[in-house]
Amino acid sequence: MTVLDTTEHPANESVNTTGPDFANHPESFRATQQAAWEKFISLPMPKRTDEAWRFADTRTLDISRFGRAEAVSDATQAMLVKMSIGLEHTSGQMTFANDRLLSRHFHGDSLSAKGVLWLPLDQAIAEHPELVAKYFMREETRIGSGKFAALHASQVRSGMFLYVPRGVEIALPVETFHWLSGENASLFPHTLIVAEENAKVTVVDYFANASECPGFVCGVNDIATAAGAKVTYVAVQEWNRNMLAFHMNNTTVARDASVLALRLNLGGGRVRDEAVSRLRGPGGRSDMLSVNAAEGAQIFDQRTLQIHEAPNATSDLLYKNALNDTSRTIFTGLIRVDEGAHKTDAYQKVRNLVLSDEAEANSAPGLEIEADDVRCTHGATSGALDEEQVFYFQSRGIPRRVAQQLVTFGFLSEVFERIPNAALSAHLCDLLHGKLG
Repeated sequence: MTVLDTTEHPANESVNTTGPDFANHPESFRATQQAAWEKFISLPMPKRTDEAWRFADTRTLDISRFGRAEAVSDATQAMLVKMSIGLEHTSGQMTFANDRLLSRHFHGDSLSAKGVLWLPLDQAIAEHPELVAKYFMREETRIGSGKFAALHASQVRSGMFLYVPRGVEIALPVETFHWLSGENASLFPHTLIVAEENAKVTVVDYFANASECPGFVCGVNDIATAAGAKVTYVAVQEWNRNMLAFHMNNTTVARDASVLALRLNLGGGRVRDEAVSRLRGPGGRSDMLSVNAAEGAQIFDQRTLQIHEAPNATSDLLYKNALNDTSRTIFTGLIRVDEGAHKTDAYQKVRNLVLSDEAEANSAPGLEIEADDVRCTHGATSGALDEEQVFYFQSRGIPRRVAQQLVTFGFLSEVFERIPNAALSAHLCDLLHGKLG
């Protein structure tokens, strides 16, 4: 297959892939992909001396061995569809493997009649090109992974597109499963959510492997809201330990709109999450949540940016990390309050539970304020298990190892209480229980 000419670009600045997959996209989108491909080639790989890569080991970013994932066999398709088990009650479910749609079940015929579009991204690009172009990756990647965002834009083949018209509420969540199968295969999943004025929706994305083969994922999700819209977005990451993964989130919050975005990191070998929330209207609210259960040699690298562009808006970030064995977490976050964004109310809190002397938690929250009359607080804490809590369980006959797991679960699961859907909150608790044993 055609690959990048590595004689012009060092191996650690290239990706062994086919280049943009233009065949089935409109001409305008093909041009967008070509421009993104050229941008990817031109941008340098990140260096540890870059502020946005502080604390990170950029030597692990060699992606030259990864190639385009091929279509899975019929037998594998059937297996993965069967394994795509999420909530008991949903409005619909899509299942993808290697960036190709395997199945789609939508239980919302009445919603379709109201103008709801819930489509594979490639179909949306073909049938609604102007609508997709208005929102697809329109925001600049600002916290370090511009090269990988360009790679994603050039390589994206499909994903999930959801458009909720004005005043429409989708009562039950919609779910999407993204599977990767194959040795040294790469995946470029995309989720695009557009919620018009006073619309309401909950979306859950799941990411997992079909095997323990090494792989590379470079995913993006865009969330765009109009006035008064309410979006809950949850991403559940269960990659295998041989995965290098990038996940980039871009959220825009309009006047009186609210977006709650939660990421549950359970798997992966080296995972980098970037989340940017832009508050563009008075009365807007952004909740940025993350639960990370790290063990073994896992590395979770988290970078966030809360941008207050309008006055009288609120952002609240809560990240919780539990680290065992030789695992590492990195957090750098910034609350930026633009000039004129008066009466901003912004919070940023990172809490680390360190369960091993060999584990390492790096946290660097920050503020950048250019307006008056604001309330902004930020902080990070790290600590060990509360031995009194462990002793309490042991005194009731519970083995110490189980007692430690219970305390860890209680520490992390507190975040799930902020999910407005009780069934979804309970489901996330079950998934966390599975990781903690």
